[in-house]
Amino acid sequence: MLKVVVTSSGEKLDSLVDQRFGRCGWFVVADTETGEYRAVNNVQNLNAAQGAGIQAAQTASRQGAEAVITGHCGPKAFRTLSAAGIKVFSGAGGTVGEALDAFKKGKLQEADGADVEGHWT
Repeated sequence: MLKVVVTSSGEKLDSLVDQRFGRCGWFVVADTETGEYRAVNNVQNLNAAQGAGIQAAQTASRQGAEAVITGHCGPKAFRTLSAAGIKVFSGAGGTVGEALDAFKKGKLQEADGADVEGHWT
């Protein structure tokens, strides 16, 4: 079983991938083998003055994520995810379902570092 967390603008597979990791609206936690998924609200980080990326990374880790799919990931979040052994796939777009499909087909490239500065909105 591979658990993947996708940053999302909503709670469903047809919701758009949220381009922000730390301040995304939702995390869709998906099992790539069974296709089962659930949404986890990220409201506590939407308006956080600081630390949103680190807190979001901790949330992803608590969900058992082995990989994160997002549009962009800042340096603190990337370091926190990497330290937890979670692979980051940035540059995703479209819907959550499309991003998961691209991931399963090996079309997403694993990030080797942050692709935006901290506090990117």
